[in-house]
Amino acid sequence: MLEKMKHKRLSYAQYMELVLYDEQYGYYMKRKEKIGRAGDFITTSNVANVIGHVFATLFIRLMETYNVPPHICEIGGGTGRFAYAVLEQWQRQSPETFSNGRYTIVEASPYHREKQVEMLAPFADHVHIVSNLTELPSSFSGIVFSNELFDAFPVHVVEKRNGQIYECFVAVEGDKLVEQYAPLENEEIAQYLAERNIDLVDGQRFEVPLAMKMFIFQLNDAIERAIIFTVDYGYTDEEWKHPLRKQGSLRGYYRHQLINDPLRYPGDMDITTHVQWDALRFYGEQVGWTFTHLWRQDEFLLKAGIFNQLIDHDDPNPFSEKSRYNRAIRSLVMSDIGSAFQVMVQQKKINIPILT
Repeated sequence: MLEKMKHKRLSYAQYMELVLYDEQYGYYMKRKEKIGRAGDFITTSNVANVIGHVFATLFIRLMETYNVPPHICEIGGGTGRFAYAVLEQWQRQSPETFSNGRYTIVEASPYHREKQVEMLAPFADHVHIVSNLTELPSSFSGIVFSNELFDAFPVHVVEKRNGQIYECFVAVEGDKLVEQYAPLENEEIAQYLAERNIDLVDGQRFEVPLAMKMFIFQLNDAIERAIIFTVDYGYTDEEWKHPLRKQGSLRGYYRHQLINDPLRYPGDMDITTHVQWDALRFYGEQVGWTFTHLWRQDEFLLKAGIFNQLIDHDDPNPFSEKSRYNRAIRSLVMSDIGSAFQVMVQQKKINIPILT
C-alpha cells in the first residue's frame, strides 16, 4: 500500500478511494468478514431481521395502496441480510405483489455479491445483483433503499487556517502516512462551499462530499419514478456548526473500535464520515426530487409500526429466537442506536404520503 503511494500526494478522497475500493488493496473489496461480530462494525440492518420486516411492511403498503411498482432496488446490500428479511416478509404478507416483484441489489464488492447470492438463493427467481447503477433496468421505477451507503463515500477534507481555506492531503514520509496542507485550488470544492453557503471558522475541518453529489446525479439518471429511502447517520447544516464537530467527522472502525486517525491501518479499516443531510436534500432538489421528511430512526420505526412485529409467546427462555427477536425490536427504539441514525425520504415523479 505505502509503495503505491510513494512520491504522490493524494487528496483525502483519492486516499479513501484507494484504501476502501482499490481492487487489490481496498478494504471493501477484500475477501474477509467486515460486518458483524467477526468484522469491524455492525449495521442496524444486521442486528436482526426486524428492520427488514418493518420496511417490507411499509413497502408493501406503498405498492398495494398507491400502486408503486413492485420493484425494490437496494444500493450497497452488504451480506444480503436486509434483502432476505424484506423478501421473506414480502412473500408472506403479499403473495400477489411478490409474484410480480423484483429485488435488485447494486453492489460494488465482488465478495459481497457472492455472499448475497448465497444468502438469497431461496429467492433467486426474484433477485438480480449488479455491480453498478448503469446495469439497472432502463427506466427503473419503484423503491430505492440504502443503509449506511453515503457514510462510506470518499470525501475531500478542508480546514480553515488564519482566514484561508486549505485542502488536507495524504502523503508518505519514511514509512508512515502524514497529512499535508495546501491553499485550496480545487474548483469543485470551492463551488460546493459556495453553493452550499459553507462558512467555516478558524481551526475548523470539514468534509466535502463531492462523490455523494455526483452519485445523486448518477442515480437520478438511472431512475424514472421512485421513492428513495436513505438510512444513515449524519447531521444537518445547523448541527455541523456545533463546536463539538469542529474537527469534522472522518474516522475509522477497526475490530469494533473507533479510530480517530483515518490514516491508521490503511486497507484494513473501515473509514466513514457523517452524511450531510441538507446536502442530500439540496442536490436531490436540484435534480427534481421532492423532499418528504427526515426522521430519527427510532421515530421512523415507531411510526412505521415496529411494535406490530412483536411476537406473542410463552417461552420463558430469554435466549429463544422469539425472545431475541422481541429484544431486538425494543433495542432499536429504546437504545442509543435508534437515535444515532436517521431516515430520509425523497420522491421522484411520485408524491404520496409515506407515514400517515
